[in-house]
Amino acid sequence: MAACYNQLFSTNTTVTAKVEDSMDFPGGKVPFTQQLKMIGGPESSTPPMSCYRTVDSTGADVAGAEVPHQIGRDLATKMYSTMAALQIVDTVFYEAQRQGRFSFFMTSAGEEATAVGSAAALTLDDTVFTQYREHGVMMWRGYTIQQMAHQCYGNQLGHGKGRQMPIHYGSKELNFQTISSPLATQLPHAVGAAYALKLERKHACAAVYFGEGAASEGDFHAAVNFASTLGAPVVFICRNNGWAISTPSTEQYRGDGIAGRGPSYGIASIRVDGGDARAVYNATAEARRIAVTSSCPVLIEAMSYRSGHHSTSDDSSRYRTADEMNRWRARDPVMRFQSLLLANNWWDAQQEKDLRLNLRKEVLKALEAAQKEPKAPLADLFTDVYKEMPWHLKEQMAQAMAHSKAHPGACPSDIPVR
Repeated sequence: MAACYNQLFSTNTTVTAKVEDSMDFPGGKVPFTQQLKMIGGPESSTPPMSCYRTVDSTGADVAGAEVPHQIGRDLATKMYSTMAALQIVDTVFYEAQRQGRFSFFMTSAGEEATAVGSAAALTLDDTVFTQYREHGVMMWRGYTIQQMAHQCYGNQLGHGKGRQMPIHYGSKELNFQTISSPLATQLPHAVGAAYALKLERKHACAAVYFGEGAASEGDFHAAVNFASTLGAPVVFICRNNGWAISTPSTEQYRGDGIAGRGPSYGIASIRVDGGDARAVYNATAEARRIAVTSSCPVLIEAMSYRSGHHSTSDDSSRYRTADEMNRWRARDPVMRFQSLLLANNWWDAQQEKDLRLNLRKEVLKALEAAQKEPKAPLADLFTDVYKEMPWHLKEQMAQAMAHSKAHPGACPSDIPVR
């Protein structure tokens, strides 16, 4: 027995073990390293993801910029006209709200290029979900200024017939899902819509917009993870304007912004200058191509700045300096894109004057017409939810009608009962 033991465990016996350089763990195949090195965190030397742009802050071409999706004269002038219209709508509608003509409004000041540049790269077959600062996307797709005015006034011709706050637009005809107030709820919905498009083998994607503040919600993480694991053709478009109402981005997250989260979820990601309409258009066009052809999600982080207040319920001068706001307003995205048009001789001063004048007249006319329209009938509180009204809603409607007739003063005179 002793001899056998010595043979088995002799110090002269050499055992050569195979060195493993990787292992296929249940959680994923990973390479091994002999270095004790952390990735990310305060001591990381990893540089942040770069930001793609094609024009500088003055609107001049950036030498050597890649522009695989070229913008011709017709497309460029339409994009610029839409951004100019968006600026005038924002200015006049904001003033109308301040006059007490309707209850609430939010502008897109400083983020016009993000909305319009991305919308121009999508098709009407693509289902769009937005937050509440992308009415430029709706305008691009064909939603009229008059429709916007009706919705903000909440009259009988408005999309929501007065049952939703102003700026909560929607259009079935334009494949634009109605805006919802709670942050980030549209993100999982968009993934579901994209997965449906995949199952139906449609050559289309879903595009969903949100702010960097919304990316702090749990719905963001659930949505990107579902999109990645299901291979859903959805384009996530984050407007990182630096401020979630009064909370700066420095207090919202650590790490490399929003685009830096994409690779960890297995999602192709890009950071783009949100004030450069041509760069946003190219980033979105490429993201859509990848999403549709490879059936997978893509994440875009558009770096921008909210030049105006968060809403008509906010005073941003209480948490931002005048110097900061003035410096960013000098980098107006609309003027940057106009410089590109002027450099190509696609635009001139007379066209600019005529466009702005005619747009202002159209906006004022739309507001005047919307103000004259009556409110929707009281019974419309119960419609548009189900194809066939269920029994409990019929009972509620009958109760409301009976109460209104018994107490005429409880029903405003401008809301007819039918």
